[in-house]
Amino acid sequence: MISWASLSVVAQTAAPPPVWMQFMPLVLIVGIFYFVAILPMRRRQQQLQRTIDALQKGDRVVTTGGIFGEVSSVEPTAIQLKIADNVKIRVTRSAIAGLQSEDRPAK
Repeated sequence: MISWASLSVVAQTAAPPPVWMQFMPLVLIVGIFYFVAILPMRRRQQQLQRTIDALQKGDRVVTTGGIFGEVSSVEPTAIQLKIADNVKIRVTRSAIAGLQSEDRPAK
């Protein structure tokens, strides 16, 4: 039979885990979040930026507001879009959401 005195000796001799082991779950959660959420989002943003930088006259794009148009001129900070016959609008480069998909029929 184990006496209370021997249990207290065993409890006193058990060392607490190292400090770095206590932070390991937090480090793992941050690492998983980085690879699952942040890294793919950063890659999409970089790809969109490359697409916006490579825009040329005649490219068909869609804006963040959902406006479909054809690039009629490219300026350093803005892009002029033709959205209908004799209707052109000027939008900032950051308003471009991407290229128009090829499966959408042109009018």
